[in-house]
Amino acid sequence: MTPTQYDVVIVGGGHAGAAAAIALRQEKFAGTIAIIGAEPELPYERPPLSKEYLAGDKPFERILIRPATFWDEREVSMLLGTRVAAVDAAAMTVRTDAGKVIGYGDLIWATGGEPRRLTCDGHHLTGLHPVRTRADVDRLLTELPDTSNVVIVGGGYIGLEAAAALTKFGKSVTLVEALDRVLARVVGEALSRFYEAEHRAHGVRVLLNAAVQCIEGDTRVSGVRLASGEVLPADMVIVGIGIVPAITPLADAGAAIGNGVSVDACCRTTLPHVYAIGDCAAHSNRYADGATIRLESVQNANDQAGVVARTIVGQETTYGAVPWFWSNQYDLKLQTVGLSSGFDQAVVRGVPEERSFSVVYLRAGRVIAIDAVNAVRDYVQGRALVVAGAQVSVEALADTTRPLKELVAA
Repeated sequence: MTPTQYDVVIVGGGHAGAAAAIALRQEKFAGTIAIIGAEPELPYERPPLSKEYLAGDKPFERILIRPATFWDEREVSMLLGTRVAAVDAAAMTVRTDAGKVIGYGDLIWATGGEPRRLTCDGHHLTGLHPVRTRADVDRLLTELPDTSNVVIVGGGYIGLEAAAALTKFGKSVTLVEALDRVLARVVGEALSRFYEAEHRAHGVRVLLNAAVQCIEGDTRVSGVRLASGEVLPADMVIVGIGIVPAITPLADAGAAIGNGVSVDACCRTTLPHVYAIGDCAAHSNRYADGATIRLESVQNANDQAGVVARTIVGQETTYGAVPWFWSNQYDLKLQTVGLSSGFDQAVVRGVPEERSFSVVYLRAGRVIAIDAVNAVRDYVQGRALVVAGAQVSVEALADTTRPLKELVAA
């Protein structure tokens, strides 16, 4: 019989939730721990869903964060296939969708987000797919043999990675982006244009400044009508337009909400003994010039989990890790360190046509981020420039004969 009280209850079985349980045990926390996960699977890595798992290069077992024996040995109770419907902060309990009430000493909210859905006519038709969970991708793969034409809505990382994976299957792929370039919210124009050219070279039709008017079809999608009037034939539509933080129970319980659950430097919400970490946690970030943001990354999930674990065991720690991200598309590995939002200069280091280069972003003369494409050395060495907010001349940054580690000292 499932206990009705745990010392720590973690809501969310993704990267953040799993990392929190792991970190607690690493910090010698001896109390009881339960992870309540909405999916039936043990915690697994999300990034490969739109990359290696979709492409068939990695089976599911290889993207598990830890095997089942790991959780058993560390006495972490897994309450899977279960959603939390409500939080009672005064009683220090959560209520599941099945009506079960579970008490906690500390609650860690690590639910991430739900895929943002299209709202236009036809959004309910079969054949539309998000790429957020294993079940999403498995459904997509089941339909793939009968699919010739794929339309991807959204030119962010998910959309681009899905496009790269699906070209391996010989599908006709069209990518629709509402803005004037792909990755517009996260990279500079030089990198956007590079990736647009790469996808076109691999046969992907990339449409920019293209708004979706509606999805056509009777019960199943047959096409995507654009605001221009053009109808794109489609047997399948993949929707990659971001996520909505999964925070309703905390909001209903009275937690302060912004663009996510508001947390302090220790990832505490405004509710006592309730923390929030990962994609759903809105926090002040020094690498965003102090702005309150949500970071949708494995790095953020892991580092915030560590902060909460140490705080719970009495070693209060504040979050200040440098953000980093990666994206695999075709034979290109993009590695990013820092946050480029608000940059006022972008320095291209190397030659994009050679498919190994970096873009260094500056704000008010200081290095704030680096995007490195097939340039691991720049990514590794450039981290110190970002952490230090180093002031380096544009000429020095553009000079590929000078290693970035040399500029740190300068």
